[in-house]
Amino acid sequence: MCKSQPSVDNVIEEPVKQSAAQKSDMDKEKYLELKEEIQRKWEQLVGPCYLARKNLLKVAVMVKDGKKYNEFAFKYLLSSASAVVAETVTYPLDLTKTRLQIQGELASKSSNGKPNPYRGMVKTAVGIAKEEGFHKLWQGVTPALVRHIVYTGCRMTFYEVLRDNVFHKNPDGILPVWKAACCGLTAGMLGQFVASPTDLIKVQMQMEGKNRLLGNPVRVKSMHDAFCKITAEGGVRGLWKGWIPNVQRAGLVNMGDLATYDTSKHFILRNTSLKDNVVTHFLSSVMSGIVAATLGTPADVVKTRIMNQPTKNGKGILYTSSWDCVTKTVKAEGFWSLYKGFFPIWARMAPWSLTFWLSLEQMRKLTGASSF
Repeated sequence: MCKSQPSVDNVIEEPVKQSAAQKSDMDKEKYLELKEEIQRKWEQLVGPCYLARKNLLKVAVMVKDGKKYNEFAFKYLLSSASAVVAETVTYPLDLTKTRLQIQGELASKSSNGKPNPYRGMVKTAVGIAKEEGFHKLWQGVTPALVRHIVYTGCRMTFYEVLRDNVFHKNPDGILPVWKAACCGLTAGMLGQFVASPTDLIKVQMQMEGKNRLLGNPVRVKSMHDAFCKITAEGGVRGLWKGWIPNVQRAGLVNMGDLATYDTSKHFILRNTSLKDNVVTHFLSSVMSGIVAATLGTPADVVKTRIMNQPTKNGKGILYTSSWDCVTKTVKAEGFWSLYKGFFPIWARMAPWSLTFWLSLEQMRKLTGASSF
């Protein structure tokens, strides 16, 4: 193995000296010429080996540095896979919630001329399965999965990068709550901003299901069709329509979700006899779901009101900004109006959070990755 480029003196010094001693008529000039010639030939022989080693070292450094990238990509894939599991398992809850929200708008009549009665969540789900088919409980799940592959993959990996490389844990290995909150807030906002185009397409696809129920003409036929129409009408910037309230909501939700799970999990491990197992993950995910719903509901109310308000010349008539919506809502309806729909939101968010965290931790364990 060629470890380094050897000095020519080690190879030719002694033979040349012996030759000079044997031949007294060899003058110093000829000795130097002979030495230079042998050194040139030696460099021609070992030079490529030395350069190859040098280049291999460069590649090794690149590969070593690339471990961080590979780890980022690996954790991104694990987070996305866990989100796919959680979204697939809990999507019927989301569909049922949407049907409950729009059943009043449908105002359809039954055969006897009376309005159809409102049905609860369970009856609505059973009704969809009986009247439309069991598989219809997952109608429109594809855009939801695509959105979470981007959104959850980004927010989870961004959080760990911020936690490990920007804010850092204390010397005792504890991450203060304020640091975890900052990491969750920032990761959620960045993840939602990146995923805003997929979120917009998802909303349009969900609204298309509502339009069909109302008997309105079809606007978009598929995800690709929605993407093309959005870009045709508003260009690339149109894909980020309404991103501000979405980013605000995502920041608050992830501040509650990621920070609470991370903090509560390590609190349990430090202060109880529980190990890093399913029980700890279950307790941590339950707490994170409650806090995420508590922080996210006001933002969800504001986002819904801003997106549903009438517009004139592309600008909202009722509210000028998110803060304007908050102040007007609280002034007109009281503080607790910001928590309208808390239980439906929690009922959707809690199972999702539980499924996601249990899936993620188990996937990490099975693949040999470090626990969250």
